[in-house]
Amino acid sequence: MKKQIVFATGNAGKMREVREILSDLGSDILSMKEAGAFCDVEETGTTFTENAFLKAEAVHEVLKDSIVLADDSGLVIDYLNGEPGIYSARYIGRDTPYAEKMADILRRMEKARGKERSARFTAAIACILPDGRRFSATASMEGEIAMKPAGQNGFGYDPILYLPEYRKTSAELSEEEKNAISHRGKALRLMKEKLKGIL
Repeated sequence: MKKQIVFATGNAGKMREVREILSDLGSDILSMKEAGAFCDVEETGTTFTENAFLKAEAVHEVLKDSIVLADDSGLVIDYLNGEPGIYSARYIGRDTPYAEKMADILRRMEKARGKERSARFTAAIACILPDGRRFSATASMEGEIAMKPAGQNGFGYDPILYLPEYRKTSAELSEEEKNAISHRGKALRLMKEKLKGIL
């Protein structure tokens, strides 16, 4: 079943990572815009997986003959009871620059020390096949909230998730290093294994 794979995102950085990891499946991998699906989905789910399926369902409605993948991901901070979590993109306003979102988080975490700063990026990837079958994969990248932002690579909250084993924030990793350990990279590899059996 050599079907095109459509990933429900318009984010160029995300598409680069998706194409790199899924390239050996032998299918064309398109963003939803490249495939002609223009969907703006209300993320009303209560988990990353639910939100990923909401996005996948919206694109699947338009492109029934494609394999549709969608993800939802975010930063989960234990000290803040899991915030911003599924609201990561919308935290203190969808249009608020990430520099402001990070500054707000760091201010709220001023008193947190050591293990209290534990946090992780979590990603869920949902898949809907042309015949309606569906499955998902979830993975995390563990770290802690840095005392201040560092690094220019990546996007979103990358500058404040510090990875002790690398002694760097996620934004200080090279693209290669990040793809090897990132939450989305791990979830995509799990998804790739599931798709290999189907394709």
